[in-house]
Amino acid sequence: MPAGQPQAHDPDGGGGASHSNNHRAYSPPPAALPSEVVPAFPPPESEDDESWVWTQIKAEARRDADAEPALASFLYATVLSHPSLPRSLSFHLANKLCSSTLLSTLLYDLFLASLTAHPSLRAAVVADLLAARARDPACVGFSHCLLNFKGFLAIQAHRVAHVLWAQNRRPLALALQSRVADVFAVDIHPAAVVGKAILLDHATGVVIGETAVVGDNVSILHHVTLGGTGKAVGDRHPKIGDGVLIGAGATILGNVMIGAGAKIGAGSVVLIDVPARSTAVGNPARLLGRRKSDGEKEEDMPGESMDHTSFIRQWSDYTI
Repeated sequence: MPAGQPQAHDPDGGGGASHSNNHRAYSPPPAALPSEVVPAFPPPESEDDESWVWTQIKAEARRDADAEPALASFLYATVLSHPSLPRSLSFHLANKLCSSTLLSTLLYDLFLASLTAHPSLRAAVVADLLAARARDPACVGFSHCLLNFKGFLAIQAHRVAHVLWAQNRRPLALALQSRVADVFAVDIHPAAVVGKAILLDHATGVVIGETAVVGDNVSILHHVTLGGTGKAVGDRHPKIGDGVLIGAGATILGNVMIGAGAKIGAGSVVLIDVPARSTAVGNPARLLGRRKSDGEKEEDMPGESMDHTSFIRQWSDYTI
């Protein structure tokens, strides 16, 4: 670790006496922060979203450290001891992804150097945090996403690996990809292009191939594959437009285009282009035309609304 920074530890790690949790009483989630402590979500018209989000994260961490002493040391080491979001994120990723031969100090310097040199990476971090907080009802705060959402962490590590790939530091980029796959069960090739305001919800089993492109404001659920069709080389992976929603277990294969605002149903296997604002469902997927659902605005995008099922009401007599 960098000089003067405490070593984070796993609050759930081994050591000490073992206590049974079988009869632990239900503990309600912490109360929302009062408006006088930090601005209410969503942020006001601010010129500095990064500063606003970092203020929110620190306030949440202080609250949680006071409420749960078992986490106080972890929260101090990971959040409260750092002067900025890039340093906190770099520290946390380094501790998550280090190994006996890939040291946390090396990774910390690597992540921080990339975030410092590329403002667009920092902007993408903030956009991803805002996306998770707005779209995922299980996300109880920005600090919860920063510390615990492996989809968020995997995307941030990928962004750094992508920078390394572009700098022709490819062995290191591939080593980082391997560590992300080992630790987070998310496999994104460092050459893949990923936009901002991305939500990998649950994230387990997500695979994104080398020549894939993912636009902005996209939401992808667990066990999604953006893959090739075999041993073909060259440009061979899907291109995902802005605002797309890809349901759990969907597989999209080949150099196909998923248009902006399209929706891919859970478990679908997509082998053809999907036009913008259309829905593809089934195995093999079939295309459904588009109708606006009740209350939907023209500018609503599935990747932001997270509406997985409106096509069932509109296009099927499916009943249970």
